[in-house]
Amino acid sequence: MIDAGTVRRIVRVADLTPDDVVIEVGPGLGSLTLALLQPAAHVVAVEIDPVLAGQLPVTVAERDAADKLTVVNADAMKITLDDLSGHVPTALVANLPYNVAVPVLLHLLEVLPSLRKGLVMVQSEVADRLAAGPGSKVYGVPSVKAAWYADVRRAGPVGRTVFWPVPNVDSGLVSLVRRDPPSTTATREQVFEVVDAAFAQRRKTLRAALSTWAGTPAAAERTLRAADVDPSARGEQLDIHAFTRIAEHKP
Repeated sequence: MIDAGTVRRIVRVADLTPDDVVIEVGPGLGSLTLALLQPAAHVVAVEIDPVLAGQLPVTVAERDAADKLTVVNADAMKITLDDLSGHVPTALVANLPYNVAVPVLLHLLEVLPSLRKGLVMVQSEVADRLAAGPGSKVYGVPSVKAAWYADVRRAGPVGRTVFWPVPNVDSGLVSLVRRDPPSTTATREQVFEVVDAAFAQRRKTLRAALSTWAGTPAAAERTLRAADVDPSARGEQLDIHAFTRIAEHKP
């Protein structure tokens, strides 16, 4: 990312406070990292490339901000809180690698419950999917699973020319604000199992799509009716609360 205006915009929209510990994924040469160091208490930068991970502290030291940066040379898909050198992140701000943006985001929301907010840049179509609501053509598994963790919304487009080299895709910002899980009785794993089953055959009714999950089509229908969900509906019509009720009523 080479456009300073876009970097400032990301930091502004992220709404960081002097108490925030930020986790950044894929900092690269550090253009966003340097800007994040100013408003935040600390930045933990997770970089999988060992060469870039080694250079980033040098770049930051030249700006006299080395004490506010921790670089973790690791795969963001595999990190846990124990890998962050004692830092407990409260905010995620990152230009996520586009080929793994959704799994990285969902992984971090799972293993870092301290994250209260986030602002991520992803491919525009992915931003649409993450922020989509029931009934939208692009509403699907990423939309529902992200909604388990947070209120998600689009936070604006990002043009191609802010990057070098210029990519052949458009980008978008997605804002996340953590909220309590929608259930205290069904686990995340149980709810996600329902979501995966419903969208594995998204053109089928829920009675049919959930038949294997429930055991039989009849059992699926009983569960759906107990959860106050129309068995003839499709997964793309349900919000996270409806999926949660289904999981709660599995026999």
